[in-house]
Amino acid sequence: MTRAANMLTRRDVIRWIGASALFAAASRHAHGSEYHQADTSWLADCRFGVSTHWTALSQPAGMDDWLPFEETVSQFNPSRYADQIAGAGAQYVIFTSAHAKQMLPAPCAAIDRIAPGRTTKRDLIQELADACHARGLHFILYYNHSCNHGDDPEWEHAVGYHASDKSRFAGNLLAIVRELGTHYGSKVEAWWFDSCPALDPRGVYDAVSTDMHGFQFPWEEWTAAAKAGYEARLVALSSGMLTHFIYSTHQDYEGGEANDLVAVPSSQFTPDHLQAHRWVCLDNPEWVHYRVMTPLASPRFRLESVADYVSTCNKSRVPVTFNVDIDRTGMLSLGSLALLRNVKNQVT
Repeated sequence: MTRAANMLTRRDVIRWIGASALFAAASRHAHGSEYHQADTSWLADCRFGVSTHWTALSQPAGMDDWLPFEETVSQFNPSRYADQIAGAGAQYVIFTSAHAKQMLPAPCAAIDRIAPGRTTKRDLIQELADACHARGLHFILYYNHSCNHGDDPEWEHAVGYHASDKSRFAGNLLAIVRELGTHYGSKVEAWWFDSCPALDPRGVYDAVSTDMHGFQFPWEEWTAAAKAGYEARLVALSSGMLTHFIYSTHQDYEGGEANDLVAVPSSQFTPDHLQAHRWVCLDNPEWVHYRVMTPLASPRFRLESVADYVSTCNKSRVPVTFNVDIDRTGMLSLGSLALLRNVKNQVT
């Protein structure tokens, strides 16, 4: 959910593009051989899910709750996390593995080879997946390559984003995704890949901040790597907020980043045959709890509006993901969780 310096803000996009833009910007610039999409019926059967942007940059709501990343990961409670989300009535989770800064709360040899010190001994991702599955929650893993206009400059250079030969860069990212997919197998049922506009200038947003030297990012290889270890795993390649650009036909469901209660779907599938999906920021408009000693955010929308949006999307078999504010200790916004419990009661 990063925004490059030359991109419009979410508010600007909503004002100027409008709710219909998710489909109006559809593109046919897909490429490659025939691709057999995975079965998305389990996702279509879901009413709504919860996402959390819990990252290395997340801050605690309390004064004395900050710890270094490794210690923060070691103290994170997967059971409490899953209980909070299951108790809100969600049916799946999107967990952010790496965001603006390439720091992974799990072991990954591929990342260690590129830039040591950015992984942890504890495999929190696996523990979270297990905790979610134990409570009947599907588990989706979000991943960002972290090459976004200097959010993590050391990583950008180490991974090869600014090298004249981009083959090393692509190979490094493919190795990361392939290793994680192989390791987690069916525990990770889907990927949601962010910041695709920083890898490919063809979309609605051109967020590339390096000289591509004519390089075309290998999206088909990317999806193949993403499905390593579990062929039925779903893949979404996000083109940015309120846009719908097809970087490759080799994907299964729509990124669907709408931010607000807009772009109501009219069918289960997009014009490019992807399972439709909506992602709404329920409370904190910054998505990540960046601010020090700041209370967790309250919902931005009225219960009636959220329930009506979910109900309308569900009529077309389209699930809605709500991003809920979470602090560094793993505590989610109580107000947002309470609202979602009421939504569940209204849409069930």
